[in-house]
Amino acid sequence: MKKVMVKLLSAAALAGMMVSPVQADEAAMAAAGADVFKRCEACHSVDSSKNAFGPSLIGVVGRQAASLPRFSYSEALQKSGITWTEDNLRQWVADNTKLVPGTRMRHVAITDTAEQDYLIAFLKTL
Repeated sequence: MKKVMVKLLSAAALAGMMVSPVQADEAAMAAAGADVFKRCEACHSVDSSKNAFGPSLIGVVGRQAASLPRFSYSEALQKSGITWTEDNLRQWVADNTKLVPGTRMRHVAITDTAEQDYLIAFLKTL
């Protein structure tokens, strides 16, 4: 994490940009989240024009669950009424089958809260 922040601040300094500590922290968290996302990318796309085995995650934060066109969601997720808030995303990545019994997504178990923070920071950038 510190290495990511140092690289970000160094790059910003070379480019003559002013980066606030908050911006640096958010960018470092998102960069760490990109590493966590590697566990998800086998099934999820970060391309808004295509779905993979799972739906594209572009714009997922704040989106209604099971609302992306051109993807066949489980009946359980369609009926869940969930909006992908930060809290719901945390619950989902920690134990999606507990949050939505009957979902088709296999359980990923990202239970470390720091990794959840990083992943959500990354998802917010999409």
